[in-house]
Amino acid sequence: MTDEIHSNGLPTPRRHFAVLAIAIGIAMAVLDGTVVNVALPSIVAELGTTPAAGVWVINAYQLVIVALLMPLASLGERVGYRRVYQVGIALFTLGSLVCAFSGTLPALIAARVVQGVGGAAIMSVNGALVRHTYPDALLGRGVGLNGLVVSLSAAVAPSLAAGILAVGNWPWLFAVNVPFGLLNLWLALRFLPRSEESTQPFDWTSAVLSAVMLGLFFIGADAVIRGAAAAVPAAIGIVVSIGLAVLLVRRGSRQTAPLIPVDLFRDPVFALSVSASICAFAAFTIAFVALPFYFQSVLGLDQVTSGLLMTPWPVALGFAAPLAGWLSDRVSAGGLGAFGMVLLAVGLALLTFAGPETGAFGISWRMAVCGFGFGFFQAPNNRQLLSSAPRSRAGAASGMLATARLLGMTIGATVVALVFLLTPERAEPVGLAIGTGLAIAAALLSGLRLSRRARAKGEAVRRT
Repeated sequence: MTDEIHSNGLPTPRRHFAVLAIAIGIAMAVLDGTVVNVALPSIVAELGTTPAAGVWVINAYQLVIVALLMPLASLGERVGYRRVYQVGIALFTLGSLVCAFSGTLPALIAARVVQGVGGAAIMSVNGALVRHTYPDALLGRGVGLNGLVVSLSAAVAPSLAAGILAVGNWPWLFAVNVPFGLLNLWLALRFLPRSEESTQPFDWTSAVLSAVMLGLFFIGADAVIRGAAAAVPAAIGIVVSIGLAVLLVRRGSRQTAPLIPVDLFRDPVFALSVSASICAFAAFTIAFVALPFYFQSVLGLDQVTSGLLMTPWPVALGFAAPLAGWLSDRVSAGGLGAFGMVLLAVGLALLTFAGPETGAFGISWRMAVCGFGFGFFQAPNNRQLLSSAPRSRAGAASGMLATARLLGMTIGATVVALVFLLTPERAEPVGLAIGTGLAIAAALLSGLRLSRRARAKGEAVRRT
């Protein structure tokens, strides 16, 4: 394959193979953040450890990803996005292989750290690679497809894990990554686009501060989820992370291309897109954590029925995301995103007031409304976020897109834990009500971009 830089996307058929490489990588990284949850009891039993220690098989992977997203996105701007992605795929595949053969808990956790570094590299430059792969006129379609892969991977992960465990033991959850990883590495080496490389030196100080900041926030949120006994370390971790965030913002305000993209946040459209994404993914996570409890504890349904009733959400999202991505190349992303979040808020509100008399069909169409709404928000919002940054800062925008998603999901999980702790008797409807409020907030933030864009166009007209 030719190695020149394509200024407006890749030509076909190279573009199709590049899209396949991007999709396989992000699907593996997202899936491995969730599939291990299903197998954790058997991992704990087989390795002869405790649940409290075993949970670090999950936390090690997630913590490394959260901590390294922004530093690796910044590194991608300097050495090339595809190079970071290729190294990420290699590390992820190697980590998966070592996980499959780990016979002790420390070895498994160490292998998950390697997997996490690879997953962070994949996620950090994912959006930047999408932007360099598609021509500007088709960017919405590409972002829609990429968002569909991310959302469906997160939604089907528990079912996929259950299917693998039905025919094999837990090491197979990691072993199945190896052939896909090798295929993906070949595709990445051959077809991914080359990007411009910055000559600015890498800011190691900001990278370390960013990793510690996000890591402490994650640990503090995890401590909140574990209950009142961890309240003090949770508060300390979150307060310190906020202090480091202020320090990073002040440091970045004096730089032309800071690791934490303070320069991009000066654009109201970018700031609104990031804020809306955090609110939307927090609402999404609250719903996916609270609804199974709601179906079983409040509506009295069994586990199998509850699982089936979760299905209409990802199915509707699968229909909506490509359509919304296609429309976002033609219609304002602010309007599409606001419409989607209003639909999500309506769906969650209707689920909050559902009762045993609602029936399976009544719950199913409400879930479909939620999924359709989330699909209509995600692709246009991601397109707006990526395209509002200069191409030279596509890495920072990509890292911020992934960070906003994980930050929203962490906030959502923490909110659900607090609600179950403070109002155990009404935790499910209270959680869904909060999710509804967050969806409304995301709709308002998304809609504000309409007035911002109209004002910017007016100023441009006046200048000409």
